[in-house]
Amino acid sequence: MQRVIYPGSFDPLTNGHMDIIERASALFDQVVIAISHNMQKTHAFTLDERKEMVLACVAPYNNVEVDVFTGLLVDYAKRQKSFTLLRGLRAASDFEYEFQLANMNRKLAGDVQTIFMMTGEASFYVSSRLVKEVASLGGDVRDLVPAPVLNALNQRFSVKT
Repeated sequence: MQRVIYPGSFDPLTNGHMDIIERASALFDQVVIAISHNMQKTHAFTLDERKEMVLACVAPYNNVEVDVFTGLLVDYAKRQKSFTLLRGLRAASDFEYEFQLANMNRKLAGDVQTIFMMTGEASFYVSSRLVKEVASLGGDVRDLVPAPVLNALNQRFSVKT
């Protein structure tokens, strides 16, 4: 079985993430969305809230599961018996950081491989950070996130629709 782990903080999940998930679900037998707690980021949503949002968004995909983890990604991958990681790239500026992460993961666990997938052109400029910022200031993000995420953002930031 070809199993891939798509890790991230998903705070919140965007349409760019969904683009990657949709295409990965067509390429792999099983896709694990692995939600992490990144101590270097300020999260708008708890791990449990993010998991619930992602579960609602990926419900139509039979081969996608959602999990949360802490610690090193390569350790999580080994526990899951998955040796392929999927990382999304938006613009060229993502590549340097993702390249460093992939090589560090390879140094830590040579049997864990990373593959990259470019997001679609409709979402290449969208980041979770920008979505949170725009939503918190009352901006319209309905074209940038799935409906369950939009509802959660509107509730979190008390936006009237």
